[in-house]
Amino acid sequence: MHKRKPRSLRAAILLAGLFSVGAAAKLPPPTPEQQQAAAAKKEQAAAQAAKEKEMLDATMDKIAARWRAGGGKTHPPSAAAEAVVPVRSEKLGTAAPSTDVKQPEKQGPPDKIK
Repeated sequence: MHKRKPRSLRAAILLAGLFSVGAAAKLPPPTPEQQQAAAAKKEQAAAQAAKEKEMLDATMDKIAARWRAGGGKTHPPSAAAEAVVPVRSEKLGTAAPSTDVKQPEKQGPPDKIK
């Protein structure tokens, strides 16, 4: 007796087949008008990026000049930044072993092990 495949499985197989055919299709090459429009858009984006870069450079120069005019003062580091906290680590041997870790069984000398 032949069992029928569920309807959803058949639909999934059909959709997979349709998508695989669509992936193999190629787009037509762009027309000369589309190529010109893309080139113009690229030039416009490059001009906008150059303008924004110039504006950023000018702002950075203005901020640097204002900082230098004020003497270029910096604030002293805080006490918290100077405090050195010792590192406690089992791995480094600066801390006691954890109590929740299973300890290995103690064995006698190697000559007495059977």
